[in-house]
Amino acid sequence: MQIGPYKLDTPLILAPMAGVTDRPFRQLCLRMGAGMAVSEMMLANPETWDTEKSKKRRYHADEAGFRSVQILGCDPELMAQAARLNVAADAQIIDINMGCPAKKVNKKLAGSALLQDPALVRDILQAVVAAVEVPVTLKIRTGWDPDHRNGVEIAQLAEQAGIQALTVHGRTRACLFRGEAEYDTIKAIKQAVSIPVIANGDIDSVHKARQVLAYTGADAIMIGRAAQGQPWIFRQIRQYLEQNQAPTAPSLEEVRALVLEHISALHHFYGEYQGVRYARKHVAWYLEKLLESQDFRRGFNALETASAQLDALKYFFDTQQHNEEQTAYV
Repeated sequence: MQIGPYKLDTPLILAPMAGVTDRPFRQLCLRMGAGMAVSEMMLANPETWDTEKSKKRRYHADEAGFRSVQILGCDPELMAQAARLNVAADAQIIDINMGCPAKKVNKKLAGSALLQDPALVRDILQAVVAAVEVPVTLKIRTGWDPDHRNGVEIAQLAEQAGIQALTVHGRTRACLFRGEAEYDTIKAIKQAVSIPVIANGDIDSVHKARQVLAYTGADAIMIGRAAQGQPWIFRQIRQYLEQNQAPTAPSLEEVRALVLEHISALHHFYGEYQGVRYARKHVAWYLEKLLESQDFRRGFNALETASAQLDALKYFFDTQQHNEEQTAYV
């Protein structure tokens, strides 16, 4: 799939997730087979741009892969400023968030709340596209609620405004993450526009990946929650799509090495105090399928130093029995 001058070597993209898709996780998913990894969203609010959190989110020095940065806001000029700021910090692609369903975002008329106002959507898209020379992409939901699925209208607006790729999550804002994603609207959008369309929502297995690509005709798929605790899902889907091979489960030894590498990278990227706290949720995701991990996770969450976390993880993995029944990584 092509986004402006950038050609992805596989139609698999890591979704932007606040508090999750930081640099360490993006780099890990790219190594595991993702074709692109989109950063956490940056607010189009100048008051936040000099915070430590924002600086971390727009840090891309020596980063592998295409550097796609997502921005969020509802003011066209501020969104344009945010785009320019991130391009100055080496972003190669700007992605606009019109899909976030969170109440704290929507009450400010940002994220998926914008789908109620196509005129404002058009103004934002045109302002951002005009502000930067890099490709601009857009992420949306299928509409505001099941009675107002205007995804096709928004997609056509996006194409007219110069958006170069469109991601569609197969739920409305009102659906949040409840129920099952639907792909009929994504299929209709793909048929209505000529720009690349990326399907998103509930893609959590190799079979679902192939099914969604085939049904919607999408150019690529975006994976979010299913990558938490199993970044190797990208490698497995690539094996299945490209070689028609059954997915290869990682060994316990490989999982051990990946987890230790990832947690150590979090400590280094954020510093010990914040890194220890970010590590807790990732460890919970990694270990949730291990039968003997519940007691360990409670103890792990009480640890306060990087060395204690790494030592505990080494001990945990080294004492696990190496059999598929206990690891259940499939």
